[in-house]
Amino acid sequence: MPTYEYVCTKCGHELEAFQSMKDAPLAKCPACQKASLKRKIGGGAGLIFKGTGFYITDYKKPGAKNEAAAEKAAASKTSDSKPAATAAAK
Repeated sequence: MPTYEYVCTKCGHELEAFQSMKDAPLAKCPACQKASLKRKIGGGAGLIFKGTGFYITDYKKPGAKNEAAAEKAAASKTSDSKPAATAAAK
C-alpha cells in the first residue's frame, strides 16, 4: 500500500497517509477540521540497486563457465602479443 502526501489549502498543514490505492482521497484536515485537503503529486520512490545487482552472472547457462574461460584465454593471448610488439619497436 502506498503512502500519500496531503496538504491543507486553508491552514497549510501537511500529512502523510498510508492508504490502499482503492481508498478515496482524504478530504478533512485533522488540524483545522475543514474539507480542504489536496493530495500532492509525488515523484514516487526511486529504485536503488545495491550489491552486484542483476547481471550476466545471474541465471547463467551451465556451459557458460567454460565459454567465459575460453574467451578470457583468447583475450590474454592477444594482449600478450601486443606488449611484445611494442617492446620490439622501441
